[in-house]
Amino acid sequence: MTRSAIALLWFGLAVSGWAQQGTVSFEPLVQWRAAVLAGDSAALQALYSTNPAAMVYANGVRGDVAIDQSFWLGAKQKSLNITMIGSQVRHDQQQVIFSAAVQRSDGKSLTVTDQQSWQRQGDDWRIVSVIRTDGPVLRQPSSINKDIYPASADAHADLADAERKAAERHKRVLLVFGANWCFDCHVLDLAFQRPDLAAVLASSYDVVHVDLGPDSKKNADLVEQYQIPLDKGVPAIAVVESDGRLVVSQKNGEFENARGMTPEAMLAFLNQWKPASR
Repeated sequence: MTRSAIALLWFGLAVSGWAQQGTVSFEPLVQWRAAVLAGDSAALQALYSTNPAAMVYANGVRGDVAIDQSFWLGAKQKSLNITMIGSQVRHDQQQVIFSAAVQRSDGKSLTVTDQQSWQRQGDDWRIVSVIRTDGPVLRQPSSINKDIYPASADAHADLADAERKAAERHKRVLLVFGANWCFDCHVLDLAFQRPDLAAVLASSYDVVHVDLGPDSKKNADLVEQYQIPLDKGVPAIAVVESDGRLVVSQKNGEFENARGMTPEAMLAFLNQWKPASR
């Protein structure tokens, strides 16, 4: 498939993972921003794929392209400052994720986390999927560079060690299935550092990160053992007793949209499944 020089440069930056955060250098995204600021509905609509039809998830709810377009054009944007968080190639698509500081003509301001997947269609780029979170409550990562899931880690050994420590300390084990390419995994990692969540984790859980790898096939035996429905997305969580017995695993991708969750919802989960007081 032939690509422009700009696309080749961008793919070169992203092929080994997320590209550096910072200013926007992906030309299709520059065009998208210009269409939004100009209020040009025709130009904006032309940037979304029609075959296949682009999928939009806005604040955890699936919708169509019109929902995304109406959000960006519904109130004329006075300014739209984009800070790139990262970019990567997955499934033959260019994924870009950015934070957008929006100042609207009605005086309202808003911060948006947006993840767009672009696909080369003929000579043009088209958006094939959007995951947008308006005004996220949780802190959003400024980059995807942290190595939360080291490739060299042995999840089985880490789990055995955590179970031993949990037995000694009357805790449970919290298994967090994910991968470094997963933006929501980085959101969850930041959330777990909040004082309110960190206190419950420290007193009640030993945390083990289970790497799914670049193709989500790594540690497949643990995925099966702890009944993790990967089709619901990641990060995914299982709570395990110190003897290895499964207490609970997520069935509906509750943490998959971590970027749009509240700390109260996360805290409620941790408190619900922490061990009973002795």
